[in-house]
This record gives sequence, structure tokens and C-alpha cells, in this order.
Amino acid sequence: MEQYRDFGACVQAFFTSYLVNERGVSHHTIRSYRDTFSLLLEYMAEVRHTPVQKVSFSHLNKECISGFLDWLEEARGSTVATRNQRFTALRSFFRYILHVDPSHMKQWMDICSMKKKKGPKGALEYLPVDGIALILKQVDTSTTRGFRNMVMMSTMYNTACRCQELIDLTPRCLNMGNRTVTLFGKGSKSRTVWLDEDITNLLSEYLKRTGLDAPGRDGQPLFANSWGGKMTGAGVTYVVKKYAEMAREQRPDLVRGKISPHVFRHSRAMHLLQAGVELIYIRDILGHVSSQTTEIYARADNKAKTEALENAYRDIGIQEPEVKPWAKNAQLKDFLKSLA
Repeated sequence: MEQYRDFGACVQAFFTSYLVNERGVSHHTIRSYRDTFSLLLEYMAEVRHTPVQKVSFSHLNKECISGFLDWLEEARGSTVATRNQRFTALRSFFRYILHVDPSHMKQWMDICSMKKKKGPKGALEYLPVDGIALILKQVDTSTTRGFRNMVMMSTMYNTACRCQELIDLTPRCLNMGNRTVTLFGKGSKSRTVWLDEDITNLLSEYLKRTGLDAPGRDGQPLFANSWGGKMTGAGVTYVVKKYAEMAREQRPDLVRGKISPHVFRHSRAMHLLQAGVELIYIRDILGHVSSQTTEIYARADNKAKTEALENAYRDIGIQEPEVKPWAKNAQLKDFLKSLA
């Protein structure tokens, strides 16, 4: 049997040639795949006692990849969803290797044939309109940072954007005349979302107060950090959690559960549904490829209505009927760190 290809060279080619040049994936995907390979190298060193410079394709079989995925869950506390995300990155790599090194095809196909792990479906977390409003009321808008935070969260809610989509916004994404914003989502796909009058006026004031409406500044981050650069996902999450906890102290009944930027997205979708907006339009606002993904909101809304009815039954003394039966490998970590 032919010798294996150089692992480090193949990983670099996978990122620089295949992912970037051939597939043109987003920098979000590059970052996620990079992190997967960094974790794989960590696993090889810690668990299999194989230092980075010694890792080769001869080590990477189905049993090794399965062990890596289990390690993610058991040793690092990753969720099933994160485990499956890491496996998706590795499967993409080994499908690429199938064409690069077909002499070891069975080894690569064994890995690619592995199944994602099924996990429990969590409840859809969302807040009532009053809960979102209460969180926004906690912000001291007399300060520059406070005003940024309020506009940022308001934009997040009004557009139902993902956290990274919010981070990537620049003034040129806004069309104040048409009251629209262009969001760049997964797979570098863009979509245009309509802005209501209140958020349009708020964004106009924000552009003026920050000077982002001046010529030559339309490519700067709309919501910048203290150094003028893009905020991070952790930074946005910190802001959301900070004000959510303040609101929870006042009304724990309105601000329940774990609050994250994605909860704002879920909440907007639910509120649109409850206001009578059809699922097909909510799908376009959220940027879902399939309407089936959007249907989770309809199912969640039906569940909420059912629970409300059950509570009503109990309040008036009526009981429900009983229901029965991821140069040399020594340079690989530096290469991975340079990505994204």
C-alpha cells in the first residue's frame, strides 16, 4: 500500500486551496473548522500521547475520530450540537482527502460513513414582548456605550439577526431611505430585512451621534468595541446578559431562562408569528433555507397555547383526562492560529 500523504501539508491545502479558493466559504466557517483541527491536535497529544509533529494519517481512523468526538463531550463538556458541528468539519476534510489520497479510500470512507449523534431537543427559548422591552429599559442611554448597547439590542431584536450578522454590520448595510438593512448570513448569503419606523429613527440618531454618517466611514463596524474594531460574540453576549439580569431582578416572571443574543432572534420570530405574519415571510426574515426550519416557531406557539389552556383548566377545577400508555506538523498549530 502506498505511503500516506503529509498530514500538515494536506490540512494547509484543505484550508487555503479547497475551502477558500474552490468553495469560497465564509470566515466564520474557516474559524470553526480551524478550531476543530486545533482541538483534534490537543486530543492527539493529551489522550493518545502523540505530539503535533508526530501526527500522521496513519493515526486517523474511524476509532480515533470516534474517540475524539466522545472526548469533546466527556472531557470538554461540549454539547451534542457542538460535537456534531466538529464532526461536520472533519467529514468535509476526509471527503476532500478521498480525492487527494484514494489509495486509502476505505479508511476515509469509514470515517465519512459515521453518523451524527442524536441529542435531546431543547425547548425553544423566547421572551414575551414585555420581557424584551424591560431589558431595553435597563440601559442608561445618557452614556455613549449605553446608547450603543440599546441601539444594538434593538437592532438585534427588530431584524431577528444572528449574533455574527449583527457584528458584521456596517453603515453601508443600511438604506435609511428605503428603511432596510442587508444582513450577511451563513454561507455568505445576504438578505434584506425591512426596518420599522422606530428602529429607523433610532439608527439615524445613532449614526449622527457616532459620526458614522460621515463620508468614508461607511465600511466601519456599526457597533464597535472600545478600540473601534468589531465586537466579538462574547462581547455581545455579555451586553445582553448584563441587562437581562437587571431586568430579571425586577420581573423574574418576564425574563426567564438563559438569555443570549439568539433568544432575541427567537423572540422576534415568535412575536411576528403571534401578530399573524405568515411563516413564509418569517422564513425570509430569518434567512432560513427551508420553511421546515421556521416551523419550530409554530410548534412552540401551539405548545404555549396548550399549556395556557391546561393552566386555565386547573384554575377552574377541571382536570385533563389521564393519558396512558478534528514544512512539518510542528508548524501546523501556528498555521491554524493564523486562520480567520
